[in-house]
Amino acid sequence: MQLIGVVGINGSMRLLLAVVCGVAVASVYAGQPVLGQMGLDLSVPVDAVGWFVAAGQLGYLVGLIFLVPLGDMLDRRRLIVLHLVLVAAGLVVVAIAPAAWVAFAGLAMAGLFAVVVQTVIAYAAAISAPSERGRNLGIVTSGVVIGILGARILAGFLADQWGWRSIYIVLAILAATLALLVPTLLPTDVRPGVAKYGVLIRSFAGLFARPVFLSRGLIAFFLFASFGALWSGMALPLADSPWHLSETQIGLFGIAGLAGALGAARAGRWADARHGHRVTGIALLILLASWLAIGQLGWSLDLLVLGVVLLDFAVQAIHVSNQHMLTTIYADKASTTIGAYMVFYSLGSALGAAATTAPYATAGWTGSVIIGAAFAAGGLIVWAISLRTAKRATRPDRRRMAEPHSGRDIYR
Repeated sequence: MQLIGVVGINGSMRLLLAVVCGVAVASVYAGQPVLGQMGLDLSVPVDAVGWFVAAGQLGYLVGLIFLVPLGDMLDRRRLIVLHLVLVAAGLVVVAIAPAAWVAFAGLAMAGLFAVVVQTVIAYAAAISAPSERGRNLGIVTSGVVIGILGARILAGFLADQWGWRSIYIVLAILAATLALLVPTLLPTDVRPGVAKYGVLIRSFAGLFARPVFLSRGLIAFFLFASFGALWSGMALPLADSPWHLSETQIGLFGIAGLAGALGAARAGRWADARHGHRVTGIALLILLASWLAIGQLGWSLDLLVLGVVLLDFAVQAIHVSNQHMLTTIYADKASTTIGAYMVFYSLGSALGAAATTAPYATAGWTGSVIIGAAFAAGGLIVWAISLRTAKRATRPDRRRMAEPHSGRDIYR
């Protein structure tokens, strides 16, 4: 087996991996600021347009279960290339879709292979020194949030200029271009005979019985349900009275989200310093508080911007802390672990996207805000329950916390 950990990771590699993450995840979320336009063009009613995002998330869920574990037995570099090519193919299907069902199928296909994000994250964790793992993961996973939010800015502009289909054409070109760059700039990652596929799938399922994994997964579920409730629902009230904003103007709110996400860039270093539990609790409180500001959308865009910044700061800080913790505990099966963890992300994002538009249709933005805040509160409750267990589990091992490889004991 080739041990790529000795290769290390440099700045250009981190940047490329972050960009791959950004483009892949953008393929799932790019439609959020133009849901209304997509619905009109493809004859989908307003209370169902959230399914344009949910379809990609459901495809993502399938990929997490059946594709991501392959990263623990095959060359991750080749998987990254193959998945990028297939993401591009799915995006082309969406761009030329003559009917809603074709668009749903293309989005599901793009989402299925967008799990390249998890292969990239596992790859980055594997080639990082333990003392730098959090920092590297923080930079690489920032591409995820930047992709989700940056896609809004690009999507809004492109939709205003050339219609919503142009968004998917541009993303397809970017994914295909990255597929050409990856073999040139990244080292191979061959691991023949590490584990059989069936063993990895059973290992995948077994993770859900592990207390630390389950608590971090449930926090991610509520975290991304809250995130999805905002970003899948916000376009509707902003396009309506009293604001009547264009797709480009709505997309610009992604800048506020980017500011919040980048503000959490130090989350990886906090995780390296073993502050993951504390950071998660503080960030969940910030997430809940953000909905107080977001709820003022009806009369104040300034407070909405503040809420968006706070929400995305919290999301990035928690997400990096979760992944650092899990790849430290389960370093020998990083791809499988990240894939299993992201099942919670996918289910939460799909729920948030699908759940926010229905209450908006009946109760306006207040209904969507209540849903988003309830998801945030759910994450905080899970964290509070898990904190006592974590403290009880780590107390007997305090003398081992200074050992070089004690990450498993610290987080267990």
